[in-house]
Amino acid sequence: MSEQQTAPHRRGGTVWALVITSVAGFMAALDNLVVTTALPSIRKDLGGALGDLEWTVSAYTLTFAVLLMFGAALGDRFGRRRMFLVGLTVFTGASAAAAMATGIDSLIAARAVQGVGAAIMMPLTLTLLTAAVPAARRGMAYGIWGAVNGLAVASGPLIGGSLTEHVSWHWIFWLNVPLGIAVLPLARLRLNESYGTGAPLDIPGTLLASGGLFGIVYGLVRGPADGWTSSLVLTGLFAGTALLTAFVLYSLRAKNPMLPMRLFRSRAFSGINAASLLMFLGMFGSIFLLSQFMQGVLGYSPTEAGLRMLPWTGMPMLAAPVAGILSDRIGGRPVVATGLFLQALGLGWMATVVTPGVSYATQLPALIVSGIGMGLFFAPASNLVMSSVRPKEQGIASGANNALREVGGALGIAIMSSIFSSQGGYATAQTFVDGLQPALVTGSAVVAAAAVATLLIPRRTTAHTKTPTPSAEAAPELETV
Repeated sequence: MSEQQTAPHRRGGTVWALVITSVAGFMAALDNLVVTTALPSIRKDLGGALGDLEWTVSAYTLTFAVLLMFGAALGDRFGRRRMFLVGLTVFTGASAAAAMATGIDSLIAARAVQGVGAAIMMPLTLTLLTAAVPAARRGMAYGIWGAVNGLAVASGPLIGGSLTEHVSWHWIFWLNVPLGIAVLPLARLRLNESYGTGAPLDIPGTLLASGGLFGIVYGLVRGPADGWTSSLVLTGLFAGTALLTAFVLYSLRAKNPMLPMRLFRSRAFSGINAASLLMFLGMFGSIFLLSQFMQGVLGYSPTEAGLRMLPWTGMPMLAAPVAGILSDRIGGRPVVATGLFLQALGLGWMATVVTPGVSYATQLPALIVSGIGMGLFFAPASNLVMSSVRPKEQGIASGANNALREVGGALGIAIMSSIFSSQGGYATAQTFVDGLQPALVTGSAVVAAAAVATLLIPRRTTAHTKTPTPSAEAAPELETV
């Protein structure tokens, strides 16, 4: 059964699909950042060095990243609604396990399992939503979906800080349990089942991609602590690079690869995926360090730090719906490029003003500019991804884009923490700033590169939103103008 043979509007319609997929996306996005403002408390309660703290974040983003394309393939093969329910169940159970963790190792393990559940669930939210919404209204739907994800980004540091300060850091994970329990029956009753191409699962490709990404991120995370010339770090970096190279070569020749390399012949698909990876690399690494700067250097409580980051992390709630509507009218390319340039400007601005005694008023303009930039990115980027491939390949496209975003997040935390550790540290306020400034400059440069990648996208693309005819199936992936 193909996705074109389903009746996406038969049961529940677009409203239920939007509600269910947005809440699920909120849960997955929330857990990317909810831990950041809780890190000092987790460190105090469970112990651990900087590398351990990085792994409480990276264990989630890494398993999330390396299994996203496999999760999308599972949905295409066995049913998107069915696998969405499986992923949501795993995510909810792992959240409870993280909440009950009594040591740093058990917390990291639970976070890794959370990432597995999110990897199955998250790419299917966008595919299920796309199937349920008419093509003419998808920009607005993606805008709302992006705004809810923006709400998760915004509320992550604030929720994490408030619960950590007033209750316990354990409750940042308990929060997912009632949400998951509420969404599960709704998804079963209100979402329509759909399938992709029906191709068999690509086990070799999954193993090569997962092993490669794990090796590279492991080497980057452990490099500052173990030394860049240590055998394990070098093994991780070189083996990871070799496995990813093998993954590309294998995918070029495989009959049913997890990620068809031919998709990257499209300038639209290549450009938006490169931009997504670079944007998340710069953004996540910056948030990881700035949340600690506000608490460890400026002396804010976890709640105060979360509130003060809202002009940055909360702006997508306001900007994302507007960005979605603009992308319907003028196209996603100029909106995404503008957003990325603003994000780069904001990070560079922040790098110039951070000092051990900087006032919040001095930081505020940079936070607002970064927030507007982030808000202009989410919805149009999703629209560009889903319109760059045919409907039957949207599950693959969604999985690939989400995977690259999460890889960017994991690499961002690892790379910028490495820069921070090599130039500064936790010893004094000044040494923290000495490490933070070059890390933020790096983040700004990376996001600016993402904006340049966006400009490589054709000004107009032919969106594959209608059921393809036999002749269309043989056509090139994307026409460029």
